[in-house]
Amino acid sequence: MQRVTARSTVLLFLATVVMFLSAGALRADLIWTPQTGWRLEGGALSGLPASEGRNALALMNSARSAEENKSYWLAALRYEKVGKKYPNSVYAPEAVYRAALARLARKQYYKAFDNFRLVTERYPNTTRFNEIVGEQYRVASALLDGKRNRMWFGFAPGPKFPERGIEYFETIIQNAPYSDYAPLAMMNIARGHTKMGDTEATIDALDRMINNYPKHLLAPDALLKLAQAHESYMDGAAYDQTASRDAASYYQDFIIQYPNDPAVARAESGLDKARTQIAESKVVMADFYFYKRKTPEGRVAARVLYNDAITAYPNSPVAVKARQLLDQLDAIEGTKPADAGVAGKTPAPTTATLSTAKKKKWYWPFGN
Repeated sequence: MQRVTARSTVLLFLATVVMFLSAGALRADLIWTPQTGWRLEGGALSGLPASEGRNALALMNSARSAEENKSYWLAALRYEKVGKKYPNSVYAPEAVYRAALARLARKQYYKAFDNFRLVTERYPNTTRFNEIVGEQYRVASALLDGKRNRMWFGFAPGPKFPERGIEYFETIIQNAPYSDYAPLAMMNIARGHTKMGDTEATIDALDRMINNYPKHLLAPDALLKLAQAHESYMDGAAYDQTASRDAASYYQDFIIQYPNDPAVARAESGLDKARTQIAESKVVMADFYFYKRKTPEGRVAARVLYNDAITAYPNSPVAVKARQLLDQLDAIEGTKPADAGVAGKTPAPTTATLSTAKKKKWYWPFGN
């Protein structure tokens, strides 16, 4: 029993020593000056055996020397070697970060972003986290706006690939959803999809923006753009009105939620357009029953749809037209005088006059 207790005490001591050394390594302050090169301050450890620590430090200094001489290709290779060979050392986070900067200086955007991502994923407690997310944002923006990634060791420009920019913005949102850059990244995703003509993806991105960051400064702009995206799907009164209803709903939400926004006039114009088309679609269907199905049942359907048009947008020119057509229906059915037709048109004939006209047309060839 004493042996077990002694062994447990030793293991606990060793664990405490490891935790202390690890904490010291994490607290290490890595400093560089032209006079001394890289050095650790505060008596912290490098996290490596003595010989490996010296080799890693020498490689770090060699990489920094190349960086200072603007030999970014060589600097990137040496920094990346530190990150691969000594991933658990105190030097690794700074090495991979500076490798990313060197790649970025050579416009090797893909490798730069991958190195930045490696730092945030492998070393999430790095003090450079926000700075790195900002660099990732700039890389994604550059690609979305048409910058070309350098290929063949950074000497030849590759093709434009804005889709990669959108992919990188998604990575930023995934890895740093609460950062200041996440809402901006979401808006850029929407902008990219709009630029490439993918309206469905634009709507998805704007919807995520509104739901995930409703209090952000860009939320009103996202809501207005969402309404406009649905408006772009409006095909006319003769087609399905789902897009018109969605557009009207989002425009109305914008006007209610942001009544003092400078873009309210634009939202009101969009709402008018959407509601007008919804009302017109009812008139189109009603006209079919009124003019093509001249039966009592057809007139009932027409009456319902004309009233629907008035309900959809009461104080509009479409509602005025629908009321005039309802007056024609009343005239045909004999419930009102036949003097309320559409302006500029002959009032619709009553059932009696239609019957008389048919008789005259039938007997005319034979005389009276």
